[in-house]
Amino acid sequence: MKVFQVQYRDKLNRLLSFMIPIICTQIAIMGMNFFDASMSGQAGDVDLAGAAIGGNIWMPIQTGIGGILMAAMPLVANFLGAGEKNKITTVVGHGIFLALSFGLVILGAGAALLPHFLQNMGLAPEVYHVALWYLAGLGLGVLPFFTIVPLRCLVDTLGFTRLTMKIYLLALPINAVLNYILIFGKLGLPRLGGIGAGVASGLTYWLLLAIFATVILRLEPFRQYHVFRPMCPAAGWLKEYLRIGVPMGVSIFMETSIFGVVALFIAKFGTETIAAHQAALNFSSLIYMLPLSFSLALTIVVGVEYGAKNYQGAKDYVILGLQASLSIAGFYMLAEYFAREYIALIYTNNPEVVALVKVFLLYAIGWQAGDAVAAPIQGILRGYKDVNATFWASMLAYWGICLPLGLFLDYKMGHGAFAYWQSLDFGVISSACILSMRLVWLQRKFSRTSQA
Repeated sequence: MKVFQVQYRDKLNRLLSFMIPIICTQIAIMGMNFFDASMSGQAGDVDLAGAAIGGNIWMPIQTGIGGILMAAMPLVANFLGAGEKNKITTVVGHGIFLALSFGLVILGAGAALLPHFLQNMGLAPEVYHVALWYLAGLGLGVLPFFTIVPLRCLVDTLGFTRLTMKIYLLALPINAVLNYILIFGKLGLPRLGGIGAGVASGLTYWLLLAIFATVILRLEPFRQYHVFRPMCPAAGWLKEYLRIGVPMGVSIFMETSIFGVVALFIAKFGTETIAAHQAALNFSSLIYMLPLSFSLALTIVVGVEYGAKNYQGAKDYVILGLQASLSIAGFYMLAEYFAREYIALIYTNNPEVVALVKVFLLYAIGWQAGDAVAAPIQGILRGYKDVNATFWASMLAYWGICLPLGLFLDYKMGHGAFAYWQSLDFGVISSACILSMRLVWLQRKFSRTSQA
């Protein structure tokens, strides 16, 4: 019994040593989006709505392509667990190549398609202007944003999540200062409003890339991998990277793009509803960093154990991760329920918008309950290199259930803007159920393998 307690404590400490810095990192990342929304809201409802539309367009692209590039994490973890460190350099090098390729494609497509796309959304002219130029400002940082992903995967998977945390915590106040200067026109610069938030984020991504590149080039153990060494991409490695990455990226894209689609349908309810929806969504996305951090930490620890063929060790981390995620979720959902009005006042002083935000946050709590289960299981399955399950769960839950249900509740039942949040709750709970069944099946499979 004593030995079991020691092993349990050691595994919990190891999981937390990965997870806590990742939580801080993810909160810092979302803190940038938080500053974009809150400062834009203080500049005016039009600036908040424009930045909201731009952010909802960028978010699925950012997370979808970033999800593909995140394939470096389970691949590096598996090679680390198997003792094949020589292959880690190749994985990260191909990740950088794909990051630059995707970034150039996104920039070209954005320049050609964005104006026409936004014009067809039926936005007020002033909201259209802010949304277009907010995205143009973000475009400054597209290439560094994607290039950072495989570099961060290397740093985190090697166990240096605290270093990543320090880098992002350093960038967060810089981003906040840039937001303040550009949004409100300080230091003699013109007042850009919501557009300034996009420019500030684009500049911050370049700063982050410079720091990551310096760390990896100069410090051990990263320097030994020579990830910036010129290389000729190999079809076999690209195929393996994309085999893992594409289902990951598409599943994340389907999950995040549903919020962009919801924003399009909510746009018809007016600027105040758009602003309230964005405020609730922005705060909920900040809270989502907690289950997402469990997801990333579990991908690493489960991936290393799986690569070493230690199936019981992987199972122990699965149980620990889910227990911790649900315990923490219960606390923050309760706190959010009682603090809804104070949360709304962070974003706006408009009484009508505040009232709407308070209602949207009630539905957001239901969404967070489902994510507290679904997100960690997604990370666990990626650690097992089982990425197709998350793809099919996202497709069914969000596009097969959530969107049709939202349209039905809006157009047939007359629930208005709340219809889409109701359907989001149902969708994420459906995803959690599907993923839970897949995880149970996998655990039984590995138990039989261990016994054999």
